Amino acid sequence: MTAADRTIHRFFATPKAPCPYLPERTERKLFTPLVGGEASHLHDLLSASGFRRSQSIVYKPACEGCRSCIPVRVRTGDFIETRSLRRIERRNNDLVVTEQPPLATPEQFLLFRDYQRYRHALSGMADMDFGDYQDMVEDTTVETALIEFRDKGGTLRAACLTDRMADGFSLCYSFFDPEAAYRSLGTQIVLWHIRKAQRIGLPYVYLGYWIAESPKMSYKTRFQPLEGLLLALQGWRDLSEIAPGPISGCATGAATRSAARPR
Repeated sequence: MTAADRTIHRFFATPKAPCPYLPERTERKLFTPLVGGEASHLHDLLSASGFRRSQSIVYKPACEGCRSCIPVRVRTGDFIETRSLRRIERRNNDLVVTEQPPLATPEQFLLFRDYQRYRHALSGMADMDFGDYQDMVEDTTVETALIEFRDKGGTLRAACLTDRMADGFSLCYSFFDPEAAYRSLGTQIVLWHIRKAQRIGLPYVYLGYWIAESPKMSYKTRFQPLEGLLLALQGWRDLSEIAPGPISGCATGAATRSAARPR
């Protein structure tokens, strides 16, 4: 055990608040700050236990009587490429992808704002200003990049705030052009990360939380094999073993106001 493993970290709980995903339920989060020279190591350890990063904290749901939020990750070495996913990749093979430092730009913010107003108009994120967006992107203590997807004309079509971990990529938050539905850009963003992880030998792509009752989460089950973590002591297992209902073959938050809800 290293000195970092023996370090005592304080965890805090947020007050109860309305659940943004399931009506008539409340949510509560357990969180701790990512600070100091061992922030990346702590991030890796807690991510393996189901935590997610938002800005300079990591958190996970700690709701009374509810375990609907299941952390999920794609096992990249065994990734199953379906015909529909291959079609989406071909449809987007004209996009130019670059990995940028986590620095917010007005161009990104305009796309982010359009995405929020079209897809999540009733969420608090739809009211974020540029300063809030800048906090979301730039307030990080781990290795983070902003992945940009541009068309041949140079127009920004999609972006994803991504953390690099020891065992994979963690997709913190993605957004894309709401008028380019034919491209299935949300799916393409995940596919790009899976391909990148395969090329450099990373075994996992972390997709945040999956909620069986939330249609907004259904896209995540397109990427198989998908592992879930219901109880930390049981470890990561195939999602179909721990979640109710059909999993295979389906079509595809944080402690502060300004932080994204990357479930």
